Amino acid sequence: MAENKSKSDLKYILQWTSPKNVPFVYMGVGQQGFITRNCTYINCFVTADQSHLSDLTKFDAIVFAGPEARFLHVNRDLPNKRALHQKYVYTSIESADNYPVCSYYYDGFYNWTWTYRLDSDSMWGYMAIRDSEKKVIGPKRVMHWMKLEDMEPVSEEIKKKLNNKKKAVAWFVSNCDTRSGREIFAHYLNMSLKKYNLTIDIYGECSLKTCHKEKDNCNKMIEDKYYFYLSFENSFAEDYVTEKVLHGLKNYAIPIVYGGANYTRFMPDGIYLNARELGPAKLARKINELIKNPDLYAEYFKWQNHYSYHYRFESIETDDYCAFCALLNNENAVKRTTIYNNFRHWWDPPNRCI
Repeated sequence: MAENKSKSDLKYILQWTSPKNVPFVYMGVGQQGFITRNCTYINCFVTADQSHLSDLTKFDAIVFAGPEARFLHVNRDLPNKRALHQKYVYTSIESADNYPVCSYYYDGFYNWTWTYRLDSDSMWGYMAIRDSEKKVIGPKRVMHWMKLEDMEPVSEEIKKKLNNKKKAVAWFVSNCDTRSGREIFAHYLNMSLKKYNLTIDIYGECSLKTCHKEKDNCNKMIEDKYYFYLSFENSFAEDYVTEKVLHGLKNYAIPIVYGGANYTRFMPDGIYLNARELGPAKLARKINELIKNPDLYAEYFKWQNHYSYHYRFESIETDDYCAFCALLNNENAVKRTTIYNNFRHWWDPPNRCI
């Protein structure tokens, strides 16, 4: 049940950068975004109007979206005064490798972070992990997974579903030129797969194949037809693991990951393949081996007896906007003096700004 808060209890959030970009675009205006989500706290008030209050220092939080904020001119485009009680918040759902912050000015500028990184003050992520009792257990920096050998065996029902698959690898992709070079890796993987008469079926802007989410059940296609799904990120950055992993996990396909994260924070060993660790040739050999051995392939789905994966917005408990409003209502967190003195070191990948 959402808490009723008086107007004097409102926590004012100022969007300093454009409200049209993610994650701001989903926050709504005023309290509406929190009311619609039925958040525990609905007393956060969102505006992009810098003159909504009589003074900038009266806002509880001023939030800066990373992709835009890094281009703000220090002398012209930033607030000209701030108060000790205020929280300046850096937010980004985009990779630090794609959007680094290189200006020294931002060391000592931000009080809080609201990003995909697991050590952010408030997280903006893509997935929630629950155990068999439906308790949220991750992702987090240290996970205590069950060992694969201790997991319950795969049910006959799931084995039957898996045995109906006929195609090797699916990949839905729209960005064809990335910093991670995933398109290059996929090319060499496809060449290696041809030795086994296997191929990657590529859908989207980078291929002639299409699967329109509006009219085609793309997820069902993965579930019914494909053994593997390429969960390839567009860049390498710590904890940057997007919904691409869920396309495999939620659709009975083994995800093949390619990114800069420590994936044990997101999945137990033995349920995915790591492309960067294996390389194209070994990965192709492993794909062929698992397709040829149904029992070995099925072992990768034992996790379903013990864990489940969800989009974070599916529950109030894990909704990132609700969590941010809750943080603003946490008196201890607000009173605590925090500052990212070495923000660039925290955010940027090593040597990214050289």
